[in-house]
This record gives sequence, C-alpha cells and structure tokens, in this order.
Amino acid sequence: MAFVVKVEESRPAADERPSAGPAYWSIYAKDGLMELPEGLESPWQFLSDSAKKYPNNPMLGRREVTDTKVGPYVWLTYQEVYDSAIRIGSAIRSRGVNPGDRCGIYGSNCPQWLTTMEACNSQAITYVPLYDTLGANAVEFIINHAEVSIAFVQDNKLPSVLSCLPNCSTNLKTIVSFANVSSTQKEEAEGLGVSCFSWEEFSQSGNADCELPQKRKTDICTIMYTSGTTGEPKGVIISNGAILAEVLSVEQLLFLTDRVCTEEDSYFSFLPLAHIYDQIMESYCIYKGSSVGFWRGDIRFLLEDLQELRPTMFCGVPRVYDRIYSGIVNKVSSGGVLKKTLFQYAYNYKLANLEKGLPQEKAAPLLDKLVFDKIKQVLGGRVRLLLSGAAPLPRHVEEFLRVTSCSTLSQGYGLTESCGGCFTSISNVFPMIGTVGVPVTTIEARLESVPAMGYDALSSAPRGEICLRGTTLFSGYHKREDLTEEVLIDGWFHTGDIGEWQADGSMKIIDRKKNIYKLSQGEYVAVENIEGKYLQCPLITSIWVYGNSFESFLVAVVVPDSKAMEHWAAEHHLTGDFKSLCQNPKARKYILDELNSTGQKQHLRGFELLKAVHLEPNPFDMERDLITPTFKLKRPQLHKYYKDCIDKLYSEGKGARP
Repeated sequence: MAFVVKVEESRPAADERPSAGPAYWSIYAKDGLMELPEGLESPWQFLSDSAKKYPNNPMLGRREVTDTKVGPYVWLTYQEVYDSAIRIGSAIRSRGVNPGDRCGIYGSNCPQWLTTMEACNSQAITYVPLYDTLGANAVEFIINHAEVSIAFVQDNKLPSVLSCLPNCSTNLKTIVSFANVSSTQKEEAEGLGVSCFSWEEFSQSGNADCELPQKRKTDICTIMYTSGTTGEPKGVIISNGAILAEVLSVEQLLFLTDRVCTEEDSYFSFLPLAHIYDQIMESYCIYKGSSVGFWRGDIRFLLEDLQELRPTMFCGVPRVYDRIYSGIVNKVSSGGVLKKTLFQYAYNYKLANLEKGLPQEKAAPLLDKLVFDKIKQVLGGRVRLLLSGAAPLPRHVEEFLRVTSCSTLSQGYGLTESCGGCFTSISNVFPMIGTVGVPVTTIEARLESVPAMGYDALSSAPRGEICLRGTTLFSGYHKREDLTEEVLIDGWFHTGDIGEWQADGSMKIIDRKKNIYKLSQGEYVAVENIEGKYLQCPLITSIWVYGNSFESFLVAVVVPDSKAMEHWAAEHHLTGDFKSLCQNPKARKYILDELNSTGQKQHLRGFELLKAVHLEPNPFDMERDLITPTFKLKRPQLHKYYKDCIDKLYSEGKGARP
C-alpha cells in the first residue's frame, strides 16, 4: 500500500464489537498528522491577512442583471469585503448578539452570504447556514433548535421566514435582507416583535472601528445542519480549529502533489455555500487571495456564467459532471464519421499514455490543442483543477473527464462531520481512478467489519465501515448527545459508508451501511451498490431501487434518458411524447430487460435483479423533497411519494412469470 502508512494494528472481534482493520495515515503525513501553526486561532485570520496582502485584488464577483440583460462580472476587492464584514459584524453586536450566539444565513450563494459569514467570524459569533432549498418547516426547526437570534435572508426567501415567525420569534429578534425589504414586510415582522432591515440600512448602523473579541481554535465556528435523508436535520458542530486544519490540508496536498492556488486563480461558486464542501473551497481561496465568482442561481445559465468567469478551479458533484459528460458525448456522436474517428483515436492515445503514468500535461499536448480544447472551453477554457465530491463519481465519467478536460481531476470523499474532504485521490496518479484516494493529512482511517452484510475488515481484500479519527472531525451533534454517542465510539467516527482498501492504499466506496433491505427469503440487499451498477445502463439517468421485507424481489422507479427513449420509439414506429412513452407497456418492458441485462453483466445475483419498473418522466428533484441538495436519494420520502406505484409494481411482479 504505497500511499498510506500503518500506524495501529488491527483489532479482533470481542465483546459484541466487530473486528477492525489497521489504522492508516496518508504517505504525505508519514511523520505525523498535520498540526496547526502557533497563533492561528480563527478563519477570520484568512480574510484579515489577505486584505493586508492583496487589498485591491478582486475577491467576490457577480454578474449584474438588469431587465433581460446580463453584464460582465463586477467585483468587490479584498479591502471592500473586509470593511463590509467589520461593519456588519459591529451592527450584529449592536443588536445584543454576543460571541458564541447564533446567526442564521439563508439564501443562495452571493457576496452577502460570504460577507455575513466573515462578519460572524470577526466577532466570534457562530453562523448557522440554512439551506435555500429547504421549506419553511425545516427553517423553523433550525432557528428554534440552534436558538438563532439574528438571520440574514435573501430577499426572495423573506416570505418563507416571515411565515414561520409566529413559531420562532422567541429566539429570532432581527432579520436582515440581503437586498431591500418592503414596508409591508417590516410591519409584519415588527407586529411579532422582530426588527427587519435592508442590507444597506443595517450596514450603516455598524462601526468600522469596533474592537474585535479574542478568538480561540476551540470555539464553535458553525453549526451546520445536514440535509438528512431521514428524520429531522442534525446540527453538526464544527470548531474554528477544524475549519483551519481542513483548509491548510488542502494547501498541503496541492503543494505536495499538484500546484497551490495563488492570487491569480479564480473559483466558480455554485455548489451551495450552506454545505461544507463549497465553504472550505471558498475559505481556501480567501486564504490564498484568489477570486470567487458566483453563478446567477439558474441551472439553465450555468455554462454561460462559467464561460464568462473563466475560472481556474471548478468543484462539482457527480450529477453535474454526468450532465457535462452526456452533453459532450451527444455532440461527438452527432458529428460526422471523420470527427468521431479522430476523437476516438485521440481519446485512446491519450488514455494509453495516462495509464503508462504520464502526467496530464504531457500525455498528449498536441491532441489537447487539436481535439480536446473545445471540451476545455465548455468550462471556460482556463480550468486546471477539477474536484468532485458528495458521492462516488462513475468510473466511465471520471475516465472521460481525465482524458478530455485538459485538467487534473481529483475525486474526494467527505462528510459534514469530517469538515469536508477526508479522502482525496492524488493528481496524476491515474491508477486511483474509480477510488476516492487516500486519507488527507489531518485524518487517520480504518475499516470496521460489518458481519451482517458480509464485510470483513481483516480479509485479504479488506472491506468494512469507514472509521475516522483526526483534527478535522466535528465536535458532536448540537443538543443530540444520543446521536453523537452512536457514531463517535472510542474516538472513532463511524461514517456509515462501506469502503474497500485498494492495493495502493486508496479507498473505494462500495456501499452504504444503512441502506439495506432484508428480503422475505432472508437475503440482504445493499441498494446503493445495486443502483450504481444499474446506472451503467445508458438508457437511464436515475434509479431508485426498493425492496420490501415481505417480498422476495426488488422493484424500481426509473428516470429514462429522453433521447434514448425517443430513438427507440422511432425505431419501433411508436408515437407520442416522452411522458406517454413512459406509460407504454412495451417501453417499460424494454427498459426492464435492458436494466437486467446490465445487472447480469455487472454480476448481480438473481434476487438483485428487478421484477418490475415504473418509468418516471420527471427527474427526482428537491421541489418534491425526493433528493437532498447534494442529489442523494431521500429514500423514506421516495417511498412515501411512490407508495401506490410501488404497490402496483409488486402486484405486477407477483403476477409476472419468473
């Protein structure tokens, strides 16, 4: 295992505790996990230091939209953001909010969001992100649970907050809009004893010369509520020290394996700032004096914003990269025979060189210019670093992007509880494809056996639940000691994800501990693993597999690929729009057969094959509460939404011949 070093021996099973494999550090931390330098106590120091070093550098940018016209990016400098954060922080204190109190931030990514975060950091106030995709009930729960006393709110989210005020005005006393606030909204809030301000009005009430309180690395920086696939959101407590260590570990790994960012770099911010992933990346940019440009918040214009900003760093999630991949593949397929042949030759040539160990920039520089440059332009033309997280990236998509994007791509793995990335693949180490890489330099990792699922951490191919220990772990769940004790055992955080150590020391995510069904014949079925294999079928874009403990087989709700479906319909002389095709029994049988054919090729067992499928024309979305903001399936909600459909599928499956 060339990329990790063993630091603790394995542990045999005993006293109802399962066995656990050895603990490992990254080879880049072979002399010890990274420690914070003396004197570094708060993320506020990243902004205050960069404002001194690069006062006139562009820091936060957004496109100005007037009527139907969209202009170029307009920038705030480091000095301007610093000054604004000081004034806003002072104004927050003037409302009786003191160090350690909680401030909510509710809205999509924009300069005001980040400025509010920095204002809280300046005053040692704990900020509590509120997901801009959550409804009023969840917002109400978080405001009350975290005892949020002041909230900064995007103007179009004000109605949502005002609607829940009658149930949370005991805690919430001040609302500040990111933009303006109407007199009607002010009156509505004031009628419930809550003050309401516009951004400009509130900023002017602050003092630019206020004295800042002392900050410590052990202070709570943020309480970040996980979107949660089940039950109420959990408040993950993250300290200043954890944020600092995570940011510095990004710097350390880029320094050792790729190229660190500088004030010349720019980052495209579109993943929610309410998530730890984007927050850490933007904090890293602030630390390095880089620029952060925000998208408009509309997925239809994502690529247009990207091409205007021309960033050097791009962070995405598998669903976004899959869309980019599908779009490029469709364009290549629609080209002439000569273009397709040239593309395939270039692809195979560069892939072979990458597999031989050549770094990205030396694998096929001429073909990069002649063939792949157009693909690079999709992301603006300057991207040199692609990062993927939130869920495993399909292997074929990762390979395609490594070959065609002219950028290094690192896939990572992390949780809110690990302060973002705890594993990352290493740039230009091509054999790590399909894995999430090695532990970061602040984390040690081990696998713990899961006997019920047949995973043995002590076998020759070690498999088990990923357990973590280190300086970038969370400090517990807010007001939920019971949940904290469930996952933090003997200092090890139990992630609930199943991993498999690879021969080189990298980790592959293969399953999820909790997402298992026990079928009526006693077989355990790990649905995330199965769904990943069915997603290899090019005819579908999403799938949710369901197993009932009183039945012996699986069924699924599937979102087909509209173009593939329409192409098949034309070949079989079927008419109708996509929605009516999804209801066609012939189409359902075709997709079912193709999925099971894919499943057999992926070596699924007989009881893991599907007996019946429902074709859903609309993608799973957050509006129906079927997925999380990071596009993970919300299984209980899916079951509730499709309950009648599932019942019909089981009736159909039992009536069908085996």
